[in-house]
Amino acid sequence: MKRTAVLLSAVLLVGATLTGAGSTFIYPLLSAWAYQYGKETGNRLNYQSIGSGGGVRQIVNRTVDFGASDAPMTPEELEKHRLYQFPVAIGGVVVAFNLPKITNLNFSTEALCGIFLGRITRWNDTLITRDNPGISLPDLPIRVVHRSDGSGTTWIFTHFLARACPEWEEKVGYGKAVNWPTGIGGKGNEGVANYLRRLRGSIGYVEYAYALQNKLSTARVENRAGAFVEPSVETFQEAARHASWKAEQHFYEVLTWEPGERAYPITGATFILLAREAAEKNRRVIEFFSWGFEKGDAIAARLHYVPLPAEVKQAIRDYWKAHGLVE
Repeated sequence: MKRTAVLLSAVLLVGATLTGAGSTFIYPLLSAWAYQYGKETGNRLNYQSIGSGGGVRQIVNRTVDFGASDAPMTPEELEKHRLYQFPVAIGGVVVAFNLPKITNLNFSTEALCGIFLGRITRWNDTLITRDNPGISLPDLPIRVVHRSDGSGTTWIFTHFLARACPEWEEKVGYGKAVNWPTGIGGKGNEGVANYLRRLRGSIGYVEYAYALQNKLSTARVENRAGAFVEPSVETFQEAARHASWKAEQHFYEVLTWEPGERAYPITGATFILLAREAAEKNRRVIEFFSWGFEKGDAIAARLHYVPLPAEVKQAIRDYWKAHGLVE
């Protein structure tokens, strides 16, 4: 997706237009919601799929009606910038790769750490082959692909690496942008997926829906319990099972490296950011997301996102009311 604004709803009815910017992780869901919402209400959503870093900057600068970020802002950051925050959906970041005639692999945290640190450089390295018996891995260079823009997907992936691998935490850390030890950068989930589709021997990370849309091979990843877990709606749900979603902390929650035999370790949520002083704009934004919470679960599930549990949606509605965002 280009950095220029993308008109998500193609409905040609006259109505209000919302503007938002940020996460490419959530773009497929917002696109589908916006289309259906536009058909029903005549209102449009103009959303810039520019990455979470850009979305945060735009809402901080008050140039959009809402921002979307996969890296939740802390209560202190929200207070500083006078923002509200709430989650909208849960999804997963997958490890995707391009190898001839190989469609699935197991990756230990040790192997992933070594690959993205640039220490493991060939596909037939023993740290990869030991967890994939019966698969003939080629003596082929590993070509790492990562995001080049400020990205919540990067935040989720590097947060997982930092929790799972002490060496990564010490040498690189986590954030929407990091100093990558190796690899080439692609802009947005779209850019990384395009590289992975084209480059033989490549490996990278993308949001699950992009991997499916681009027919990328995805890996089972070692989780906190030591099990290799396939990315799926069910394993994302398992990772989110212990989330607390405290309204008094503006729903700040991190879902990587969660306990559970079936918990997928690179799970995350997308958060919507609103300016505290923009009462009328916020009312229209909340009308859209309220519609999504009431009518959008089937769309979310079809696109392989996890809808928020009913009790979390109710907590968000109570949060909106407590802060005077709805009557």
